[in-house]
Amino acid sequence: MLFKKPILILSLLLSVSTLYANEFSFRKYDHVKAFYKANCIEAIEVAKKHKLPPAAILAIAGLESGYGRGYVAQITGNILSLGAFKGDKELPRLYLPYSKSKQSVIFNPNEIKKHAKDDLTWKKRPKSLKRDYRPSPYAGTTKNLELLTYDKRLKYSAHKACFNDFATRWIIDSSKVKVFKEARIWLDELVEKHGIEILFTKDVNVKFISKIGGHPHSFNYRETWPKKAKHIMKKVGLVKLTNDIQFKAMKFDSAWSNNI
Repeated sequence: MLFKKPILILSLLLSVSTLYANEFSFRKYDHVKAFYKANCIEAIEVAKKHKLPPAAILAIAGLESGYGRGYVAQITGNILSLGAFKGDKELPRLYLPYSKSKQSVIFNPNEIKKHAKDDLTWKKRPKSLKRDYRPSPYAGTTKNLELLTYDKRLKYSAHKACFNDFATRWIIDSSKVKVFKEARIWLDELVEKHGIEILFTKDVNVKFISKIGGHPHSFNYRETWPKKAKHIMKKVGLVKLTNDIQFKAMKFDSAWSNNI
């Protein structure tokens, strides 16, 4: 009888741990952790400054960039897949190989040399129409496509600029895109009434994704887009992650492994 209580407590702890492991199942992937570790804090800071829901931004970034592994995102630093405005540099047409063994497009000359010829299928890639965040003189050119792969400082500077563009050029009250303008007004009213904390709630993050995508003339017109973004937000546990960092002052690694 003396051992029943400790056994019961251990059983409950294991049950809770299993529940979170299933709920946040995407946290088991190293590339997912690496992507969010590199971008989480910056996204939260931009979100607080410009009154945006951080978990939603991070979910969209993960979806649009393939957790930073899509070749356009790797080359340009454009992890939100933001279209170029007038005057912005765009990624031009490219002639790049697809690796059968890696199951991905390869753009780094040093990596290309490592592959057998029969492993590579070369293809012309259309102009992306996405903003190229590489610095001058490389932005908008086919030169030094691997720049951000080797220069982490430039890479994360590009990511920061991408987050800032989303906040200051896209989700704004003067936007010509109706859903962006309406989302901005909605968020401003929420923050004025409830404070910045409202931006960290699950409900607001879910609604924001639905407001800006999944219908014509929106961030992404495909009906499946909001579902995919919300699925990432749920399976990575981005609402909890951003709350643990913001309100519990936890470091990323501690927040990532936190099951309480």
